[in-house]
Amino acid sequence: MGEIVDCADPSDGVLTEAAAVFGLLASPARLHIVWALSQGESDVTRLADRVGGALPAVSQHLAKLKLAGLVRSRREGRRQIYYVDDPDIVTVVRVTVGQLTARSHQVPAPVRRLREAGV
Repeated sequence: MGEIVDCADPSDGVLTEAAAVFGLLASPARLHIVWALSQGESDVTRLADRVGGALPAVSQHLAKLKLAGLVRSRREGRRQIYYVDDPDIVTVVRVTVGQLTARSHQVPAPVRRLREAGV
């Protein structure tokens, strides 16, 4: 088993920044966009098709993610190609979504129905 490292609590600034990142990823649409981009770069049209969003809405989400530094873009001819340039964000999204997906397949149907009913 690995050694436990005694770490100091993060600063208020770090916690504020982390909360902002999690806030951006709290939107299912933005989380889906980051998930899709974690699989490979894409232009806005392909992203909109993949995530099932309207082109203007996906563009707005990309602008917010880009402003926060979670997503970057480069020009390729007339198109903007978007990608996630932060491997740590990719890891967080992949692990979280992957674990929740695995759990959703393991929960017995009656328990899942209770959860969906808010019980």
